Amino acid sequence: PYCSNNKKVEVEGGNIEEHDFYSTADKQDTDWGAETRVIHCDSCGAETILEKNNTAQFCAFCGSSHIVKREESNIVPESLIPFKIGDKEAKIKFSQWIGKHFFAPRALKYGHQSDKLKGIYIPFWTYDTETYSTYTAEAGTYYYVTVTYYENENGKQVAKTRQERRTRWEYTNGNYNKFFDDVLINASTQLDGNLMDKIKPYDLKELVHYNPEFISGFYAERYGINHVTGFNSAKEHINDIIYSGVVNKINADEVRNVNIKTSFEDVKFKHILLPIWISSYSFKNKVYKYYINGQTGEIQGETPVSGWKIFFTIALIVAIIFIIYKLMQ
Repeated sequence: PYCSNNKKVEVEGGNIEEHDFYSTADKQDTDWGAETRVIHCDSCGAETILEKNNTAQFCAFCGSSHIVKREESNIVPESLIPFKIGDKEAKIKFSQWIGKHFFAPRALKYGHQSDKLKGIYIPFWTYDTETYSTYTAEAGTYYYVTVTYYENENGKQVAKTRQERRTRWEYTNGNYNKFFDDVLINASTQLDGNLMDKIKPYDLKELVHYNPEFISGFYAERYGINHVTGFNSAKEHINDIIYSGVVNKINADEVRNVNIKTSFEDVKFKHILLPIWISSYSFKNKVYKYYINGQTGEIQGETPVSGWKIFFTIALIVAIIFIIYKLMQ
């Protein structure tokens, strides 16, 4: 990705394997299938997978030079989405993006360090599960009653009526079943979750079987959140969807005191890698980050603002208002 040399990687056919969640991790493959090495950053704790001949001297996440080699096994990814956005295109997209930020300092627009741009495969878990839920709740139905009230008109009390809304509450219960496919959970502990969410979605239909040649020239972060902890996060997301589904099924004007018990059955998971370009730039002793979706090119990041640009913009607006005011006199 960092030179003009392109190498075609053979894509393996067939379905991508998913694993029974309740089988032990010891049964999972831990061989990344190529001569690789793990580097650990003592500054931020990130662990990345590199080709053995990659002589990286800095952490891809924080830029620290305090990195050491480490040998540990972990679950190998079943699949990944290859980079569609190359190094040159990523740099162009950053230039276009920062150019749209009028209040960004001029020094940033023309002096950012594109050589800090790193292509990284970020770890994710996906989960499939059948869910079977039972629920109880109170369903509220609106009805209206005529209420008499009095107003003072010309010193006399006059009776009037108005319609007031009431709610009739009734107990309800039932079942709600739903299958969830490819619930995506970030397994990285290094990325800014808000920025990561903003560059989504990824089209998981473009997942291909993992091949170690895909990570040639790139970094690949090792997951910092294991598949068990990841499933706890997935369940929170799933439970929110189930809650909304139950409320919609009850189909009342209001719903309260909802209690749901859910059983998760036939849980499957897989470990995947998704492509992202990441970088950061320092401006006035503060670090700003930006991410580029390596599949779609969507870019999100943090930008400083120029105090002088804001000052002159406000001054210009005030001057224009003053001139218009004088002309109207």
